[in-house]
Amino acid sequence: MAPETEAFDVVIIGGGPGGYAAALYGASAGLSVAMIEMEKVGGTCLHRGCIPAKEFLETAAVWRTVASAAEFGVSAEAPTLDFAVSQARKQSVVDLLTKGLTGVLANRSVTVLSGRGRLTAPGQVTVTEGIDAGRCVIAPSIILATGSVPRTLPGLEVDGQLVVTSDEFLDLDHLPSSAAVVGGGAIGCEFASMLSDLGVAVTIVEGLPTILAACDADVVAQISRSFKKRKIAMITSAVVTGHTRGSSGSSTALAIEGRESLEVEMIVVSVGRRPLTDGVVDSAIGVEIDDRGFIVADGRMRTAATGVWAVGDVVAGTPQLAHVAFAEAMVAIKDILGEEPTPVDYLRVPWAIYCHPEVAFAGLTEVLAIEMGYDVVTKKDPYGGNGRARIIGDTEGMVKVVAARGPDGRAGQVLGVHMVGPWVTEQLGAGYLAVNWEALVDEVAGLIQPHPSLSETFGETMIALTGRGLHVG
Repeated sequence: MAPETEAFDVVIIGGGPGGYAAALYGASAGLSVAMIEMEKVGGTCLHRGCIPAKEFLETAAVWRTVASAAEFGVSAEAPTLDFAVSQARKQSVVDLLTKGLTGVLANRSVTVLSGRGRLTAPGQVTVTEGIDAGRCVIAPSIILATGSVPRTLPGLEVDGQLVVTSDEFLDLDHLPSSAAVVGGGAIGCEFASMLSDLGVAVTIVEGLPTILAACDADVVAQISRSFKKRKIAMITSAVVTGHTRGSSGSSTALAIEGRESLEVEMIVVSVGRRPLTDGVVDSAIGVEIDDRGFIVADGRMRTAATGVWAVGDVVAGTPQLAHVAFAEAMVAIKDILGEEPTPVDYLRVPWAIYCHPEVAFAGLTEVLAIEMGYDVVTKKDPYGGNGRARIIGDTEGMVKVVAARGPDGRAGQVLGVHMVGPWVTEQLGAGYLAVNWEALVDEVAGLIQPHPSLSETFGETMIALTGRGLHVG
């Protein structure tokens, strides 16, 4: 006997940022929505990624603040760390946000099914595992939002003790005395920064010639200098071949081709994420999956199968960022509604990296702009001259603007804004708008920045690009 089916306007497989954003946006537009999630709503971002990781980075920030309190005339004992307390605080933040998200979904009348969803026939999704296993839902529109999981490397099999990914690390109740972070991208640099702040001896091991390879070269140089000053070691162009038993039972030796082994108490593997597409779609449906396991979708997030969209980490060629998944979800719902969505411009999305100092950028790097044929004008302004930065005692970093040279030889359209320094992840908004609205430098330079504020450095850089700088030449 065939299972009874329930009909909706949209069925979403996956309850992470892409999935729940599509559910909430669709429900706001009056669509009936079912969402299937195999674990907890919120997905990796809420439970094993963005939110818990940033809570630990905030722990590191509090540590730095207390450690430097004497500079402000505040007497405080040297800080000590109880990482179990930070772990508990992290979990309370996650639990509160999960409860809030669950409540919003319920208020929007989104039906949430618990289990693993599989697209078994056109317009039909069956729950194959979990509490709601056996239930079948149908809809003319299906959205695949199954997300991703951490990748590892051959020879670095995860055991949860000596070798961990972000998943296992975020459940630790104590820190090692030393760690090798394999991977020097955004996540790797965040982990390295946090561990170093909290007293762990850290070495970043990166396969590429530089850390933060997607960032502008001047940003990379600034972070590299900062990390070296903080005694974070960096080994680049490294080929990791595995690990062996260390000299003690609580250590392991990371094997690097052409180098002596690096003995540490923990290896944190941070080499990207792989999509969760195994068993999600019946092969007869016609959804195209590339050789790396990612789903191929167009600018409207449509897959090769009629009536099937894909959003988030599972989509080929897109940045694996929660806010990109939000944007893609809205594009997919608008397309389902028959509207004319504007595709996400992946070269202009905002990036935020929460190491210390922070990194934030949107648009083209100087090198990429030149490779794309632009004649560029650039300007950099350090935070050292910023009054608010001096007040808070955090002056490391700079703002760099990349602009196209206009016919008159002056800086014209803003192509990229790159920031490294205090709270730049909260300052990028103006730069993101300038890049995406294709604003001219003269237009942005005319905007007033509050004083004293960290955002003045962005404004000063733009003014300097007009050729009539105030504090910056």
